[in-house]
Amino acid sequence: MAHIHPTAIVDPKAELDSSVEVGAYTLIGPHVKIGARTKVGPHVVIEGHTTIGEDNHFFQFSSIGAQPQDKKWAGEPTRLEVGDRNTIREFCTFNTGTVQDKGVTRLGNDNWISAYVHLAHDCVVGNNTIFSNNAQLAGHVEIGDWCILSGYANVHQFCKIGPHAFVGMSTSLTMDVPPFVLLNGNPAAAHGVNIEGLKRRGFSRARIDAIRQAYKLLYRSGLTLEEAKQALDAHAASLEEGADDVRAFRAFLDTSTRGILR
Repeated sequence: MAHIHPTAIVDPKAELDSSVEVGAYTLIGPHVKIGARTKVGPHVVIEGHTTIGEDNHFFQFSSIGAQPQDKKWAGEPTRLEVGDRNTIREFCTFNTGTVQDKGVTRLGNDNWISAYVHLAHDCVVGNNTIFSNNAQLAGHVEIGDWCILSGYANVHQFCKIGPHAFVGMSTSLTMDVPPFVLLNGNPAAAHGVNIEGLKRRGFSRARIDAIRQAYKLLYRSGLTLEEAKQALDAHAASLEEGADDVRAFRAFLDTSTRGILR
């Protein structure tokens, strides 16, 4: 049997692994599935069509799987999916998706989500991210692996942030951000490459230098976007180490729908 506090209310239809822990006064709805060794603290509400993986830890007072904050939502059984080994701190709100998009909101694996973070409907968050207190995502936002969002960072709906980017404190972001970029401000502005983060993740000096040159081609060369794309293609072709990183940086430019922050 799962370790459920006697004051918790767990719907009989909910599917909880026998190793799940549920704290006092927590409410878990009928369409919820929770994997092995996940801990759900006191005063948490988990509802909707929500699937949660293994080894997660939900701290007290979060609202997980509530209906999307979208006036077009008409009761469709949209979903929330949470992966494995995530830490979700106090007062977080994760909403389910909408049929106007993917129908699902996703949080990947090994993410550190601090207090008061909001993941709106249809957001997709990758793996190994860090969200500091009060980071907020509007609907349809995509966040790549290893991104860091500092406290009070706000991301406009439909924006995309590439892997390894760093978003500074109180940044207001309304455009797409390529991988590896460090940005800050309100409105947001690019301020170089997230070098410290890349070093911590084991990037070699040659890879970092290749990424820095790619950044300069896009942000410091005075080239138009199309000219910068051509220059990035040539840069990647000239490299032995770091070519894949530059290609990823270049490929992101073709995925943007809101325009690249420059």
